[in-house]
Amino acid sequence: MYLFVGVPFETDLLLENPIWVRIAVLATFIREFSELKVSYKRTILNPAQLFVGSFFLIILFGTGMLMLPNATYNGLSFIDALFTSTSAVCVTGLVVVDTGSYFTEFGQVIIMLLIQIGGLGILTFASYFSYFFSGGATYENQLVLGDMNNSKKLGEVYSTLKNVILITFGIEFFSAVSIFFSLDTQNFPSHINRFFFSAFHSISAFCNAGFSTLPNSLFEKGFKYNYFLHLVIIATFVLGGLGFSIVSNILNYLKYRSKKILFNRKRNFESRPWVLTINSRINLITTVSISLVAFAIFYILEFHNTLEGHTSFGKIVTALFGATTPRTAGFNSIDTASMLFPTTMMVFLLMWIGASPVSTGGGIKTSTFAIATLNILSLAKGKTRLEVFRREIADISVRRAFATISLSLIVIGLGIMLISLFDSEKNLKDIAFECFSAYSTVGLSLGITADLSEPSKFIIIVIMFVGRVSMLSIIIAFFNKVKHKNYRYPTEEITIN
Repeated sequence: MYLFVGVPFETDLLLENPIWVRIAVLATFIREFSELKVSYKRTILNPAQLFVGSFFLIILFGTGMLMLPNATYNGLSFIDALFTSTSAVCVTGLVVVDTGSYFTEFGQVIIMLLIQIGGLGILTFASYFSYFFSGGATYENQLVLGDMNNSKKLGEVYSTLKNVILITFGIEFFSAVSIFFSLDTQNFPSHINRFFFSAFHSISAFCNAGFSTLPNSLFEKGFKYNYFLHLVIIATFVLGGLGFSIVSNILNYLKYRSKKILFNRKRNFESRPWVLTINSRINLITTVSISLVAFAIFYILEFHNTLEGHTSFGKIVTALFGATTPRTAGFNSIDTASMLFPTTMMVFLLMWIGASPVSTGGGIKTSTFAIATLNILSLAKGKTRLEVFRREIADISVRRAFATISLSLIVIGLGIMLISLFDSEKNLKDIAFECFSAYSTVGLSLGITADLSEPSKFIIIVIMFVGRVSMLSIIIAFFNKVKHKNYRYPTEEITIN
């Protein structure tokens, strides 16, 4: 009898029914599914409908897979399977049962695949692999995928998708290798268990899912003082939370700087101003600023509380972990329920802001928060335009930012109200924390997830789904776009304050 990442299993049973056979069956299914022609009719389904629908279908598929007899040791109810599948596909991390002890190795592989698919987006997977296996794609497919991936040029659509796949698997591979060598061999019965733990947590970290095969995430004996492991996990989920476009832009910028250093003469060097785009600049500055402020606050407030018992270096790493993980990562290296009230309130804000756009993270996004803040400063200065870095922010971006903020508060507020109705005995702070965590696909909890009633679990499921696909996308999916009008009505100002 051995432990499989905290799960008992028989080695003889593993030899009789190896997990690699099941993985091969799933891979064959994906291979056959990918050969189907992915054909989008823009007159029937718009990109928002495809995006929302794809997540809904993969959640249902995951629910069925998790209810298979071989996926769990004692079976799983439909609502718990739906909750787990939604949490995995929406890369949230909230759990109603312990992942490591309740699910078999096969069930854990299913969860890992759901996280990977959800992190990248089912359309990215289906469309790219369909193109790869069939050797081409239709013009109409490229138009839709261009909308989904924000590609400005039609020819860049599949190039962008290829870069997404390469960057994702590349970071996850290096992260898994780093995690593997950071682990204490005494905590694992074999190298296979150690390898699976590394792969699972690498994918979960990059996708900002927060799922762990350990009962208390990284706040577990043998892991909570492994600071190198914590730093690897931080680097992985921060890169995943930055987004594919920003990571790609950073790589291009580093390439540009290296080229400039190596070929300093003008005749051998082509000047490329604005290599780092304004989108990357805004999101990077916002991410770094929020992280540094949160780190300082967390370190000061929790120094004699949850950071007690750590070394000086350990306090810094743990404080950094606590300051960055609420921005949709969901892992915890401390007892979250033991945080001081002011720290918990800061975590509320961090969860709500979330990660950067076009990333594996959730929340209202750093760009939305930055635009809203800059707009406030612009109004205070009496400006009529929003300007930053010698560029004017488009009016549509400002309107989308405030629409996103308003819709997020409506969804979260409605969720808190309904759960308070169905589970009135629960503490309001715990309920609010759960709803903010679900909407921003964070996965942190104060310990009430498994004790929620079925109606409350269903509400959390809906909030996780809405938070992942965004309420704005759902609204766009149900409303037809109005045709462009060649007239404008007279402008009127409305009293605001």
